[in-house]
Amino acid sequence: MKILHVTPSYYPATYWGGPIWSTKAICDGIAARPGFDLRVLTTDAAAPSVAARVEPASLPYPTFYARRVAGHSVAPGLLTQLPQAIAWADVVHLTAVYSFPTLPTLMLAAMWGRPVIWSPRGALQATAEWDAAPNRKPKHLFERAAHVLRPADTILHVTSEVEAAQSRSRLGDIETALIPNCVDIPHRIHRRSPDGQLRLIYLGRLHPKKGINHLIGAMEKLPSNVHLDIYGTGDEAYERALIQKTITMPHVQLHGHVDGARKAQAFANADLFVLPSHSENFGIAVAEALAHGVPAITTTDTPWTGIDQKGCGRCITLSQHDLADVIMDVAAGDLHAMGMRGRAWMQRAYSPAAMVDQFAALYRSLAKGHPAEVLA
Repeated sequence: MKILHVTPSYYPATYWGGPIWSTKAICDGIAARPGFDLRVLTTDAAAPSVAARVEPASLPYPTFYARRVAGHSVAPGLLTQLPQAIAWADVVHLTAVYSFPTLPTLMLAAMWGRPVIWSPRGALQATAEWDAAPNRKPKHLFERAAHVLRPADTILHVTSEVEAAQSRSRLGDIETALIPNCVDIPHRIHRRSPDGQLRLIYLGRLHPKKGINHLIGAMEKLPSNVHLDIYGTGDEAYERALIQKTITMPHVQLHGHVDGARKAQAFANADLFVLPSHSENFGIAVAEALAHGVPAITTTDTPWTGIDQKGCGRCITLSQHDLADVIMDVAAGDLHAMGMRGRAWMQRAYSPAAMVDQFAALYRSLAKGHPAEVLA
């Protein structure tokens, strides 16, 4: 079975955060499955600046990186490849919403009669529920165009029930498939020795919707033995604003982007992960923290309400809870036990193999024209 994955950015463009890793996990897993032939069509966009380009990665499946010439993903070379690539495919998987490849991919797939899996990666949800989302009216027009152009057999891939509901509120009547993201579970984890200090960690894209200002505001109320390490990158102006805001706060440090061994070490040095986000379709960093045995605090605007039930942190409503008080309350508990419960949860429910199994079944069902069991 031939699967074409179209996305405006792809590994190693890790600037764009969790969706890069989750999309790569899907592609890596499907490409390794017998009976599947995968190709990826993307751009060389490494960051918002047009000059920021990725060096194409050596991957075990064909990946075409079209040269981006403007915006976040405007790449004429992608358009020239798209008709032939869609004609080749049995199923088209599109990971994009408000970007250059979206409308041409949907239109050409409809023309060629190819079914589409469409992964919005939280973009529709964020526009629906986050009042500060930019360009809301143009986005609504974009959504209407996508709804008209898309093939009849288009299935929207979502990672939570909340994302499904919010996305349908933007697109209208569309079938959805709920397949959560996966997380790599390290075979061994290392935890730092207790020393009387409480180390908080934020890891992810630096963006206003992530609620980082709430976390910095909480640090102003917390005692001097509490430290905050912020890992990630984002818009340069926003990064500068965060640096300026924390320049007089010696217990807050911004470290920039980390991955691989440096990311594992960042989690090893942390006692508690905090993501006070205003909108998340999944929130892969929460899963990563739990997989590393770090308990988490996040919000009801993420799909992680199960954290309370599993006893591995807290899920709060920002308008109803004081974040500083919640941090101190959680820190007074057994953080190690919370972390181990969270890690066990990730091992049971969020393995890469389980996610790829569901995508393989969905691709097969679409290619045969039969509904998949994962449809919701």
